Amino acid sequence: MQLNKIIILIFCSLFVPTLSWAQEMSAAEEQGRKAADKPEKASLSVREMTLDQCRELALENNKAISIASRNKAKAEYTLKAYKANYFPKISASGNYLYSNTKLNTRFEGGYLPTYVPDPATGQLVPNILHGPDGNPVMGSDGNPIFNQYALFPGLDILMKLKNTWMAGLRAEQPIYMGGKITSAYRMAQIGNKIAGLNEQLSRAEIIVKADEAYWTYAKTRELVNLAESYQRVVKELMRDVQNAQEVGMKHQNDVLKVQVKVNEAELQLRQAENGHRLARKNLCYVIGFPLDSEISLPESFDESIALENRYLSDYTSRPEYAMLEQQMQLKEQEINLTRSDFLPQVGVAANYGYINGMELNGNKLLDGASFSAMVSVNIPLFQWGEGRNKIRAAETERAIVQLQRDDIAQQMELELTQAFDKWDESILEVQLTSRSLDQAKENMRVSEDRYKTGMETLADYLEAQTTWQRAWKDHVDAVTRSWLNQTYYLKAAGKL
Repeated sequence: MQLNKIIILIFCSLFVPTLSWAQEMSAAEEQGRKAADKPEKASLSVREMTLDQCRELALENNKAISIASRNKAKAEYTLKAYKANYFPKISASGNYLYSNTKLNTRFEGGYLPTYVPDPATGQLVPNILHGPDGNPVMGSDGNPIFNQYALFPGLDILMKLKNTWMAGLRAEQPIYMGGKITSAYRMAQIGNKIAGLNEQLSRAEIIVKADEAYWTYAKTRELVNLAESYQRVVKELMRDVQNAQEVGMKHQNDVLKVQVKVNEAELQLRQAENGHRLARKNLCYVIGFPLDSEISLPESFDESIALENRYLSDYTSRPEYAMLEQQMQLKEQEINLTRSDFLPQVGVAANYGYINGMELNGNKLLDGASFSAMVSVNIPLFQWGEGRNKIRAAETERAIVQLQRDDIAQQMELELTQAFDKWDESILEVQLTSRSLDQAKENMRVSEDRYKTGMETLADYLEAQTTWQRAWKDHVDAVTRSWLNQTYYLKAAGKL
């Protein structure tokens, strides 16, 4: 009977975990089927992203690039608007007037003097009555009396303004504006070039951000691998030490020492995982993905750094330097624009219109078309030195911009040299840390063998593990810096 009970207990101990495992698998499969029925969760699938893909997505989805592109479009529209100043401006106008105002008056009648032609000169002279002595006959009011008078019977005038309208076309063409139109057009051209350069600068800055996010994500992935490897090593050591302590070959103090390392490894792993998750979210933000998107990197984290064409380039190919040059040309045109305000200006205008309305005693006064042309000339003569001082002020601004350009150009040269040196140093650092990592691996292997044979203390073996972990981390940092320093150098050289 005891034997039968023992068999039943063994059977239950084997069968019950199997049954529980089967139930868990069935539940997992049911959850998997339910998840498959929900298409919205398919978006959480892992996507492999290369560095070039991350750059392209960052350029497509970044707001700064969109703003720079719209500024470029704005500059192009402004250029076209200023170009239109070379051509005539044609406008149409129309007016309509309705008013119940009336002009109603009367000119009283009376007798008017008459005139007769002078036979000698043919000119009209007053038709005055002369006496026998040949002198004009004067009336009682002291005025001469005429031979004949004309009767003016009086006149009633009624003028109405209602239903008066006019329509016409006007064309204006500047002939010479002192160079104002040309200067403004050239300034618009320079603004368009600056907008294009600013778009290039924004593009380079976005590429730098994408590279930083990408290589940070790659670095944290390697740090997770490092933390997992280190945890496996110390856990394996922990098992060995515990086994040795159970048989009396190790002290409890040794177990506690290793336990401290196990705890440290667990904390380092948690920190590495959190950093990896945060780096993934940051990369998703940079490339315009939802922050909960899953992304993997297909590239291996190795030392294959682009060493070819490693030379100090010229900073003058940077868009920032080209923008400074365009700023200088812009100040030149501002001087010409200021000077144009104090030079002669000539323009022509032509009008063609039709007017209808305004009645006088029931008859329409205005009903017909007309054409007119006008030439306008404006010649500044004296402004108490206003023009000369404004031109000098503009020339001073140009000199200031030139000094700023020279200063910034020197800063760019220093930045380029510094970026090149850091890139060159980081390449050497990768080589040295790679060598140190290989040595640390070999040192840990030898230390492990010596520890297992009793020829080395536990403290020395733990120190070898710490050295290997530090060497791996230093190598990961060096590789990350080398890639980023290469990006920084390319940006400083204007090659992004």
